[in-house]
Amino acid sequence: MKRTLDWTKFRRRESIALPILYLVLLCGLFAPPNSSGQYTNIWKFHMPSRWSDTAPAIAADGTLYQPTFNGTLFALAPDGRVVWQFKAGIEIESSPAIGGDGTIYFGARDRKFYAITRDGGLKWTFETGAWNDSSPAIADDRTIYFGSWDKLFYALNPDGSLKWKFSTDGIIDSSPAVGNDGTVYFGSHDKKLYALTPDGKSKWSFPTGGQVISSPAIGANGNIYFTSTDGNLYALKPDGAEFWHLHTGGASPSSPAIDSHGTLYLGANEFAIAVSPDGKKLWQHDLWGWIEGTPAVTDSVVYFSSRSHWITALSTSDGTFLWSNLFSGDLSAPPTVSKDGVVYVTGDSFLKALVPTNAGPLARSPWPMFRANARHTGRVGIN
Repeated sequence: MKRTLDWTKFRRRESIALPILYLVLLCGLFAPPNSSGQYTNIWKFHMPSRWSDTAPAIAADGTLYQPTFNGTLFALAPDGRVVWQFKAGIEIESSPAIGGDGTIYFGARDRKFYAITRDGGLKWTFETGAWNDSSPAIADDRTIYFGSWDKLFYALNPDGSLKWKFSTDGIIDSSPAVGNDGTVYFGSHDKKLYALTPDGKSKWSFPTGGQVISSPAIGANGNIYFTSTDGNLYALKPDGAEFWHLHTGGASPSSPAIDSHGTLYLGANEFAIAVSPDGKKLWQHDLWGWIEGTPAVTDSVVYFSSRSHWITALSTSDGTFLWSNLFSGDLSAPPTVSKDGVVYVTGDSFLKALVPTNAGPLARSPWPMFRANARHTGRVGIN
Protein backbone atom coordinates (compact mmCIF):
# COMPACT_ATOMS: atom_id res chain seq x y z
CA MET A 1 0.00 0.00 0.00
CA LYS A 2 2.99 2.27 0.34
CA ARG A 3 4.79 4.17 -2.32
CA THR A 4 8.47 3.28 -2.66
CA LEU A 5 11.22 4.23 -5.05
CA ASP A 6 11.51 0.69 -6.38
CA TRP A 7 8.30 1.09 -8.37
CA THR A 8 9.08 4.47 -9.89
CA LYS A 9 9.38 3.04 -13.37
CA PHE A 10 5.87 1.59 -13.10
CA ARG A 11 4.42 4.86 -11.81
CA ARG A 12 6.01 6.86 -14.63
CA ARG A 13 4.30 4.58 -17.10
CA GLU A 14 0.97 4.98 -15.34
CA SER A 15 1.35 8.75 -14.96
CA ILE A 16 1.13 8.91 -18.75
CA ALA A 17 -1.32 6.09 -19.37
CA LEU A 18 -3.93 6.81 -16.69
CA PRO A 19 -4.84 10.37 -17.76
CA ILE A 20 -5.30 9.12 -21.33
CA LEU A 21 -7.43 6.22 -20.11
CA TYR A 22 -9.51 8.58 -17.98
CA LEU A 23 -10.26 10.81 -20.98
CA VAL A 24 -11.29 7.76 -22.95
CA LEU A 25 -13.60 6.72 -20.14
CA LEU A 26 -15.20 10.15 -20.01
CA CYS A 27 -15.73 10.14 -23.73
CA GLY A 28 -17.63 6.89 -23.47
CA LEU A 29 -15.29 4.99 -25.76
CA PHE A 30 -14.53 2.49 -23.04
CA ALA A 31 -16.49 1.82 -19.87
CA PRO A 32 -17.42 -1.13 -17.68
CA PRO A 33 -20.90 -2.55 -18.23
CA ASN A 34 -23.85 -0.59 -16.90
CA SER A 35 -23.91 -0.59 -13.08
CA SER A 36 -27.30 1.13 -12.79
CA GLY A 37 -29.32 -0.15 -9.87
CA GLN A 38 -26.50 -2.31 -8.50
CA TYR A 39 -25.61 -0.02 -5.59
CA THR A 40 -26.54 3.26 -3.88
CA ASN A 41 -24.03 5.96 -2.95
CA ILE A 42 -25.58 7.00 0.38
CA TRP A 43 -23.05 9.74 1.17
CA LYS A 44 -19.73 11.25 0.14
CA PHE A 45 -17.29 13.05 2.43
CA HIS A 46 -14.91 15.61 0.96
CA MET A 47 -11.47 15.45 2.57
CA PRO A 48 -8.96 18.34 2.69
CA SER A 49 -6.25 16.34 0.91
CA ARG A 50 -6.29 15.28 -2.73
CA TRP A 51 -4.39 12.11 -1.94
CA SER A 52 -5.18 9.39 0.55
CA ASP A 53 -4.29 5.72 0.38
CA THR A 54 -5.38 4.87 3.90
CA ALA A 55 -8.56 2.94 4.66
CA PRO A 56 -11.05 3.86 7.39
CA ALA A 57 -11.43 1.70 10.49
CA ILE A 58 -14.93 1.18 11.92
CA ALA A 59 -15.68 1.12 15.64
CA ALA A 60 -18.35 -1.07 17.23
CA ASP A 61 -20.80 1.88 17.30
CA GLY A 62 -20.32 2.50 13.56
CA THR A 63 -18.01 5.52 13.89
CA LEU A 64 -15.45 5.67 11.08
CA TYR A 65 -11.89 6.91 11.58
CA GLN A 66 -10.33 8.18 8.35
CA PRO A 67 -6.80 9.62 8.10
CA THR A 68 -5.73 12.00 5.33
CA PHE A 69 -2.42 12.82 3.69
CA ASN A 70 -2.47 16.35 5.17
CA GLY A 71 -2.16 14.82 8.66
CA THR A 72 -5.79 15.00 9.83
CA LEU A 73 -7.67 12.10 11.41
CA PHE A 74 -11.45 12.46 11.00
CA ALA A 75 -14.09 10.75 13.10
CA LEU A 76 -17.28 10.38 11.06
CA ALA A 77 -20.74 9.27 12.14
CA PRO A 78 -22.34 6.42 10.15
CA ASP A 79 -24.26 9.05 8.14
CA GLY A 80 -21.03 10.81 7.10
CA ARG A 81 -21.17 13.76 9.53
CA VAL A 82 -17.89 14.92 11.08
CA VAL A 83 -17.86 14.16 14.81
CA TRP A 84 -14.37 15.50 15.46
CA GLN A 85 -10.98 15.88 13.85
CA PHE A 86 -7.43 15.56 15.17
CA LYS A 87 -4.35 17.11 13.52
CA ALA A 88 -1.09 15.19 13.60
CA GLY A 89 2.20 16.88 12.80
CA ILE A 90 2.46 15.75 9.17
CA GLU A 91 1.16 13.21 6.63
CA ILE A 92 -0.63 10.05 7.78
CA GLU A 93 0.02 6.97 5.62
CA SER A 94 -0.92 4.48 8.33
CA SER A 95 -4.48 3.17 8.54
CA PRO A 96 -5.79 3.32 12.12
CA ALA A 97 -6.53 0.39 14.41
CA ILE A 98 -9.14 0.53 17.15
CA GLY A 99 -8.48 -1.04 20.54
CA GLY A 100 -11.04 -2.80 22.68
CA ASP A 101 -11.43 0.32 24.84
CA GLY A 102 -12.03 2.52 21.77
CA THR A 103 -8.51 4.00 21.60
CA ILE A 104 -7.43 4.81 18.03
CA TYR A 105 -3.82 4.03 17.09
CA PHE A 106 -1.90 5.17 13.99
CA GLY A 107 1.53 6.27 12.84
CA ALA A 108 2.52 9.45 11.01
CA ARG A 109 5.44 10.88 9.07
CA ASP A 110 6.38 13.29 11.86
CA ARG A 111 8.22 10.29 13.37
CA LYS A 112 5.51 9.80 15.94
CA PHE A 113 3.04 7.05 16.74
CA TYR A 114 -0.28 8.29 18.14
CA ALA A 115 -2.93 7.05 20.55
CA ILE A 116 -6.17 9.08 20.43
CA THR A 117 -9.17 8.76 22.74
CA ARG A 118 -12.57 7.98 21.28
CA ASP A 119 -13.61 11.63 21.80
CA GLY A 120 -10.63 12.97 19.82
CA GLY A 121 -8.17 13.82 22.59
CA LEU A 122 -4.47 13.01 22.52
CA LYS A 123 -3.73 10.09 24.83
CA TRP A 124 0.00 9.76 24.15
CA THR A 125 2.65 9.75 21.43
CA PHE A 126 5.73 7.58 20.96
CA GLU A 127 8.72 8.87 18.97
CA THR A 128 10.60 6.75 16.43
CA GLY A 129 13.56 7.48 14.18
CA ALA A 130 11.73 7.86 10.85
CA TRP A 131 8.36 7.75 9.06
CA ASN A 132 5.71 5.40 10.44
CA ASP A 133 3.66 4.14 7.47
CA SER A 134 3.00 0.66 8.86
CA SER A 135 -0.57 0.19 10.07
CA PRO A 136 -0.61 -1.12 13.65
CA ALA A 137 -1.81 -4.45 14.96
CA ILE A 138 -3.26 -4.98 18.43
CA ALA A 139 -2.64 -8.24 20.27
CA ASP A 140 -5.02 -9.96 22.66
CA ASP A 141 -3.01 -8.60 25.61
CA ARG A 142 -3.41 -5.04 24.17
CA THR A 143 0.22 -4.81 22.97
CA ILE A 144 0.47 -2.53 19.92
CA TYR A 145 2.79 -3.56 17.07
CA PHE A 146 4.04 -1.52 14.11
CA GLY A 147 7.11 -1.05 11.91
CA SER A 148 8.98 2.09 10.89
CA TRP A 149 11.21 3.44 8.16
CA ASP A 150 13.99 3.44 10.79
CA LYS A 151 14.19 -0.36 10.14
CA LEU A 152 12.86 -1.18 13.60
CA PHE A 153 9.76 -3.12 14.58
CA TYR A 154 8.14 -1.84 17.77
CA ALA A 155 5.98 -3.34 20.51
CA LEU A 156 4.32 -0.79 22.82
CA ASN A 157 2.41 -1.21 26.04
CA PRO A 158 -1.12 0.25 26.22
CA ASP A 159 0.28 3.28 28.11
CA GLY A 160 2.65 4.11 25.24
CA SER A 161 5.84 2.85 26.87
CA LEU A 162 8.25 0.68 24.89
CA LYS A 163 7.84 -3.05 25.50
CA TRP A 164 10.58 -4.10 23.08
CA LYS A 165 11.95 -3.40 19.60
CA PHE A 166 13.42 -5.65 16.92
CA SER A 167 15.95 -4.59 14.29
CA THR A 168 15.91 -5.55 10.60
CA ASP A 169 18.08 -4.55 7.65
CA GLY A 170 15.39 -2.66 5.76
CA ILE A 171 12.52 -0.19 5.92
CA ILE A 172 9.37 -1.67 7.44
CA ASP A 173 6.14 -0.37 5.90
CA SER A 174 4.49 -3.79 5.89
CA SER A 175 1.67 -3.94 8.43
CA PRO A 176 1.92 -6.77 10.99
CA ALA A 177 -0.43 -9.68 11.52
CA VAL A 178 -0.98 -11.45 14.85
CA GLY A 179 -1.78 -15.17 14.96
CA ASN A 180 -3.90 -17.08 17.44
CA ASP A 181 -0.82 -18.04 19.46
CA GLY A 182 0.39 -14.42 19.61
CA THR A 183 3.09 -14.81 16.95
CA VAL A 184 3.64 -11.55 15.06
CA TYR A 185 4.35 -11.61 11.30
CA PHE A 186 5.61 -8.72 9.16
CA GLY A 187 7.73 -8.01 6.10
CA SER A 188 10.73 -5.76 5.48
CA HIS A 189 12.54 -4.14 2.59
CA ASP A 190 15.41 -6.50 3.42
CA LYS A 191 13.39 -9.07 1.42
CA LYS A 192 12.33 -11.20 4.39
CA LEU A 193 9.14 -12.09 6.21
CA TYR A 194 9.66 -12.28 9.97
CA ALA A 195 7.91 -14.25 12.72
CA LEU A 196 8.46 -13.01 16.27
CA THR A 197 7.30 -14.31 19.63
CA PRO A 198 5.14 -12.02 21.81
CA ASP A 199 8.27 -11.14 23.81
CA GLY A 200 10.20 -10.01 20.73
CA LYS A 201 12.36 -13.06 20.01
CA SER A 202 12.86 -14.29 16.45
CA LYS A 203 11.04 -17.55 15.67
CA TRP A 204 12.11 -17.61 12.05
CA SER A 205 12.55 -15.48 8.94
CA PHE A 206 11.80 -16.40 5.34
CA PRO A 207 13.89 -14.89 2.50
CA THR A 208 12.34 -13.85 -0.82
CA GLY A 209 13.73 -12.30 -3.98
CA GLY A 210 12.25 -8.83 -3.44
CA GLN A 211 11.09 -6.34 -0.87
CA VAL A 212 8.17 -7.49 1.29
CA ILE A 213 5.90 -4.44 1.37
CA SER A 214 2.59 -6.27 1.53
CA SER A 215 0.93 -7.17 4.79
CA PRO A 216 0.62 -10.87 5.60
CA ALA A 217 -2.75 -12.58 5.91
CA ILE A 218 -3.42 -15.59 8.15
CA GLY A 219 -5.68 -18.45 7.09
CA ALA A 220 -7.92 -20.71 9.15
CA ASN A 221 -5.18 -23.37 9.17
CA GLY A 222 -2.64 -20.89 10.54
CA ASN A 223 -0.79 -20.60 7.24
CA ILE A 224 0.65 -17.19 6.38
CA TYR A 225 0.10 -15.66 2.94
CA PHE A 226 1.96 -12.65 1.55
CA THR A 227 3.44 -11.20 -1.63
CA SER A 228 6.90 -9.96 -2.50
CA THR A 229 8.05 -7.57 -5.20
CA ASP A 230 9.81 -10.60 -6.72
CA GLY A 231 6.40 -11.31 -8.29
CA ASN A 232 5.42 -14.25 -6.09
CA LEU A 233 2.55 -15.03 -3.73
CA TYR A 234 3.87 -17.18 -0.87
CA ALA A 235 2.12 -19.61 1.45
CA LEU A 236 4.08 -20.57 4.56
CA LYS A 237 3.28 -23.01 7.32
CA PRO A 238 3.28 -21.68 10.91
CA ASP A 239 6.80 -23.05 11.40
CA GLY A 240 8.10 -20.98 8.47
CA ALA A 241 8.37 -23.84 5.97
CA GLU A 242 7.16 -23.04 2.46
CA PHE A 243 3.84 -24.68 1.59
CA TRP A 244 3.76 -23.33 -1.95
CA HIS A 245 4.41 -20.22 -4.02
CA LEU A 246 2.73 -18.92 -7.15
CA HIS A 247 4.40 -16.59 -9.61
CA THR A 248 1.81 -13.90 -10.38
CA GLY A 249 4.28 -11.44 -11.91
CA GLY A 250 2.91 -8.76 -9.60
CA ALA A 251 5.16 -6.04 -8.26
CA SER A 252 2.29 -4.14 -6.65
CA PRO A 253 2.01 -4.37 -2.85
CA SER A 254 -1.53 -5.74 -2.76
CA SER A 255 -2.03 -8.13 0.16
CA PRO A 256 -4.32 -11.18 0.07
CA ALA A 257 -7.86 -11.45 1.42
CA ILE A 258 -9.31 -14.88 2.18
CA ASP A 259 -12.89 -16.15 1.82
CA SER A 260 -14.69 -18.82 3.85
CA HIS A 261 -13.48 -21.57 1.50
CA GLY A 262 -9.83 -20.57 1.82
CA THR A 263 -9.65 -18.96 -1.63
CA LEU A 264 -7.26 -16.01 -1.79
CA TYR A 265 -7.92 -12.76 -3.67
CA LEU A 266 -5.31 -10.12 -4.46
CA GLY A 267 -4.04 -7.69 -7.06
CA ALA A 268 -1.08 -8.47 -9.31
CA ASN A 269 -0.23 -5.21 -11.07
CA GLU A 270 -3.46 -4.41 -12.97
CA PHE A 271 -5.02 -7.87 -12.60
CA ALA A 272 -7.46 -9.01 -9.92
CA ILE A 273 -6.77 -12.68 -9.31
CA ALA A 274 -8.22 -15.57 -7.30
CA VAL A 275 -6.01 -18.39 -6.04
CA SER A 276 -7.07 -21.75 -4.62
CA PRO A 277 -5.94 -22.88 -1.15
CA ASP A 278 -3.37 -25.17 -2.81
CA GLY A 279 -1.83 -22.38 -4.89
CA LYS A 280 -3.56 -22.68 -8.28
CA LYS A 281 -4.77 -19.59 -10.12
CA LEU A 282 -8.55 -19.84 -10.54
CA TRP A 283 -9.27 -16.68 -12.55
CA GLN A 284 -8.02 -13.19 -13.30
CA HIS A 285 -9.76 -9.96 -14.35
CA ASP A 286 -8.02 -6.94 -15.90
CA LEU A 287 -8.96 -3.77 -14.00
CA TRP A 288 -6.92 -1.48 -16.28
CA GLY A 289 -4.99 0.08 -13.42
CA TRP A 290 -2.42 -0.69 -10.73
CA ILE A 291 -3.98 -2.49 -7.73
CA GLU A 292 -2.26 -1.51 -4.49
CA GLY A 293 -4.90 -2.18 -1.85
CA THR A 294 -6.11 -5.43 -0.34
CA PRO A 295 -9.54 -6.47 -1.66
CA ALA A 296 -12.51 -7.14 0.62
CA VAL A 297 -14.53 -10.33 0.15
CA THR A 298 -18.04 -11.46 1.09
CA ASP A 299 -19.53 -14.89 0.40
CA SER A 300 -20.25 -14.03 -3.23
CA VAL A 301 -18.57 -10.68 -4.07
CA VAL A 302 -15.01 -9.39 -3.95
CA TYR A 303 -14.32 -5.63 -4.07
CA PHE A 304 -11.15 -4.19 -5.64
CA SER A 305 -9.94 -0.60 -5.82
CA SER A 306 -7.48 0.38 -8.55
CA ARG A 307 -5.56 3.32 -9.95
CA SER A 308 -7.86 3.30 -13.00
CA HIS A 309 -10.18 5.36 -10.70
CA TRP A 310 -12.76 2.57 -10.22
CA ILE A 311 -14.00 0.54 -7.28
CA THR A 312 -15.08 -2.72 -8.89
CA ALA A 313 -17.23 -5.60 -7.63
CA LEU A 314 -16.50 -9.05 -9.09
CA SER A 315 -18.12 -12.43 -8.59
CA THR A 316 -16.00 -14.64 -6.34
CA SER A 317 -16.95 -17.74 -8.34
CA ASP A 318 -15.45 -16.76 -11.70
CA GLY A 319 -14.41 -13.09 -11.63
CA THR A 320 -17.44 -11.90 -13.59
CA PHE A 321 -17.96 -8.13 -13.49
CA LEU A 322 -20.90 -7.09 -11.28
CA TRP A 323 -20.67 -3.30 -10.91
CA SER A 324 -18.24 -0.40 -10.53
CA ASN A 325 -18.17 3.19 -9.27
CA LEU A 326 -15.96 5.92 -10.75
CA PHE A 327 -13.84 8.31 -8.68
CA SER A 328 -12.19 11.47 -10.00
CA GLY A 329 -8.70 10.23 -9.14
CA ASP A 330 -6.57 7.24 -8.25
CA LEU A 331 -7.79 4.58 -5.83
CA SER A 332 -4.99 2.92 -3.90
CA ALA A 333 -6.63 2.51 -0.49
CA PRO A 334 -8.22 -0.86 0.24
CA PRO A 335 -12.01 -0.95 0.64
CA THR A 336 -13.50 -1.45 4.10
CA VAL A 337 -16.78 -3.35 4.52
CA SER A 338 -18.99 -2.88 7.58
CA LYS A 339 -20.90 -5.62 9.38
CA ASP A 340 -24.06 -4.68 7.46
CA GLY A 341 -22.34 -4.74 4.06
CA VAL A 342 -21.70 -1.02 3.45
CA VAL A 343 -18.58 -0.57 1.31
CA TYR A 344 -16.39 2.41 2.27
CA VAL A 345 -13.84 3.53 -0.30
CA THR A 346 -11.25 6.30 -0.07
CA GLY A 347 -9.88 7.89 -3.21
CA ASP A 348 -8.62 11.22 -4.49
CA SER A 349 -10.21 13.67 -2.01
CA PHE A 350 -13.35 11.69 -1.15
CA LEU A 351 -14.58 8.95 1.14
CA LYS A 352 -17.70 7.27 -0.28
CA ALA A 353 -20.24 4.99 1.38
CA LEU A 354 -21.74 2.55 -1.13
CA VAL A 355 -24.56 0.11 -0.39
CA PRO A 356 -24.78 -2.74 -2.92
CA THR A 357 -28.27 -3.88 -3.84
CA ASN A 358 -27.55 -7.32 -2.45
CA ALA A 359 -25.21 -6.17 0.30
CA GLY A 360 -23.72 -8.94 2.36
CA PRO A 361 -21.41 -9.10 5.35
CA LEU A 362 -17.76 -10.04 5.11
CA ALA A 363 -16.89 -13.68 4.49
CA ARG A 364 -16.64 -15.83 7.61
CA SER A 365 -12.89 -16.24 7.44
CA PRO A 366 -9.94 -15.10 9.57
CA TRP A 367 -8.82 -12.53 6.98
CA PRO A 368 -11.58 -11.26 4.62
CA MET A 369 -10.11 -7.76 4.11
CA PHE A 370 -7.23 -5.43 4.96
CA ARG A 371 -6.14 -5.80 8.61
CA ALA A 372 -8.53 -8.77 9.03
CA ASN A 373 -11.60 -6.89 10.32
CA ALA A 374 -13.41 -3.56 10.35
CA ARG A 375 -11.55 -2.40 13.47
CA HIS A 376 -8.29 -3.09 11.59
CA THR A 377 -6.70 -4.86 14.55
CA GLY A 378 -4.55 -7.08 12.30
CA ARG A 379 -5.39 -10.02 14.53
CA VAL A 380 -7.26 -13.23 13.76
CA GLY A 381 -10.39 -14.06 15.71
CA ILE A 382 -11.96 -10.57 15.68
CA ASN A 383 -15.15 -9.96 13.65
